Parts: sequence; structure tokens; C-alpha cells
Amino acid sequence: MVSASDPAKSPARTSVWLDRRTPSRSRRTESPAGLDRDRITEASVRLLDAEGLAKFSMRRLAAELDVTAMSLYWYVDTKDDLLELALDSVYAEIAPPREDADWRDRLRELARTYRELIVRHIWISPLAGTFLNIGPNSVLFSSAVMDVIRATGLPLERQTGALAAVFQFVYGFGTVEGHFKARCDATGLTQDAYHRHAMGTIRSQPHLRQVVEASDDLMAARGGDTVEEMRERDFVFALDLLIAGIEAMCERTGSPATAAHRARRPQ
Repeated sequence: MVSASDPAKSPARTSVWLDRRTPSRSRRTESPAGLDRDRITEASVRLLDAEGLAKFSMRRLAAELDVTAMSLYWYVDTKDDLLELALDSVYAEIAPPREDADWRDRLRELARTYRELIVRHIWISPLAGTFLNIGPNSVLFSSAVMDVIRATGLPLERQTGALAAVFQFVYGFGTVEGHFKARCDATGLTQDAYHRHAMGTIRSQPHLRQVVEASDDLMAARGGDTVEEMRERDFVFALDLLIAGIEAMCERTGSPATAAHRARRPQ
């Protein structure tokens, strides 16, 4: 008989997706009609979008659903379970790219939609590194990413590095963008007004003005009339750089996929 106190034989619970237990018989509270995991997960996402991760709690969710907090424990054991379910559910918003498209276009599409997801649901940024991300929607997204990376023709030992370069860049870019947007929303300012206010404040301080003025040429060359336009140009160019890097590595190894793409280019 396995002792519950033996950590080697009873490993700590690491994911809601690895849990196959049913609700405890010791819970006496009856499950409210119409309440299920899907409804709870949908409400969790709405609440996280509206109020953020810091304010999320079982009691707040129960109030949103007009049920008792104890009734939620029929479906999950902890708040972390809810967060993990919510995290996986939003990955369903990423549609897989067309399989017949060139890998570059597929990679751009996945990168764009992943960035948009992070900005739309800024609370997923800290959760993506907290949980195992082995829910069904997360796995489908990972599978689509791996299909694209395989299509590049990179040697197997370099494919995970390419994946990390692209999607950790997108994760960081989307996280900063999402937090900046949330900060602007909290102040009641547009992104452009917030940016102008920040830059004006910096320029008014002699010890900082020199630093900003030294980068005026760079900012002017960046292009774009708005913060969103400048950010979009940066994202597109950075992603093109990464794709060019993958192509260069493929050419070094004589990848058939890269050779075929080069042959299709107009002369």
C-alpha cells in the first residue's frame, strides 16, 4: 500500500491535466444547476480580462457566477486549477495556419496571432511559464508550431533553438506591448498621449535630455505616425530578421526546402 506521506511514490500534483480524480464524496454542498467546468472556465477568463490576475480569487469568481465559493470545488481543487484551465482555453483562439502555405507565411501567421493573444489577455504572460502548458489547446498550438519549424528544413538538433528564438521573442514583445497598453488604459490616456507625456517629461530633465536627443535620428528613421505603427514596424522587421536567420542556417546545411524556395523566386 502506498503511503500518502511518501513523496517518491505519491508525487506532488503538478497540473490539472494530470489529475483524473473525481470530486470528493466528502463534499456535501450540492452542485448548482447549470454549473460545469466550461462555464467556470469561461467566467474565469472574463474576470481575468476585466480585473487582472492580482484580483482574481475563488470568492470573486463565485460572486460573478452567483454561486457559493464552495460549489466551485466540485470542479477544481485550487485556484491554480482555474488559472491553468483559463490559460489553456484562450489558446483555442489561435487558428492553425494553412498547411499548404509556405513555412515563412505560416510562421508569420502563428507569431502574429500569438502576439495578439498575449496582448488581448495580458494575464497569460506570467502563467505561461508557471504551468506545464499541456492542456489540449496548448498542445495543438505547440503541434502547429513544430510542424512549421520542421518545414523549414533545419537539422533536427537546431529546430528547438529556432522555435525558441521566434516564440520567446514574440512572448517578450507581446508582454511589453500588453503591459504598456494596460498602463495607458489605467491612466485614461491613449498610447500616443502617454508616450508624448513620457517623452516630454524626460526632455524636461537636463540629465536625461541628452540621452533622448542622441537617439532622435534613430526614432525619426523608425517611421510611423503613431505608437502602434512604430511598434508594428519593429515587430515585422524583427520577425523578418529571425526568418532570414533561419534561411541562412538552412542554406549552410543545404536544406531542400530553402533550395526549392530560392528556385521559385522570380529572376
